[in-house]
Amino acid sequence: MSANVFIDTNIFVYAHISNKNTKHDMARNLLQNLLVNKNIFVSTQVLSEFYAAMTKYKRGHEEISSFLKEIIRDSNVVDLSLSMVEHCLVLKKVYGYSYWDSLILASSIASNCDVVYSEDMQHNQVIEDKLTIINPFFD
Repeated sequence: MSANVFIDTNIFVYAHISNKNTKHDMARNLLQNLLVNKNIFVSTQVLSEFYAAMTKYKRGHEEISSFLKEIIRDSNVVDLSLSMVEHCLVLKKVYGYSYWDSLILASSIASNCDVVYSEDMQHNQVIEDKLTIINPFFD
């Protein structure tokens, strides 16, 4: 049975920005490997953050839209819910992450994910004894 994994925004941004940064290659390889054996989850939050982040890299609407369609095609997209927001507030208080990172954690847990890939949170931390944060760029 395949594991469920949640992908945070920064992984997709690195995968789509080619600037001779090793994170670009690492992110692309990670996503390619995950597509083979894993059930990838993202939330509507990740899609929105991705759009906003890509505009900072001066990417146009059509290019970003094309990237978003790829992400949507290859992922299970989770709509945010009131229960996720409520869980996010608990996680924020317990673990001290930002509201937005806590919402990523709540979305990951609601999606029954075993792992969340993110650069923004503590590598190898286990949340509520069920979700492990993995920073794929951690040395």
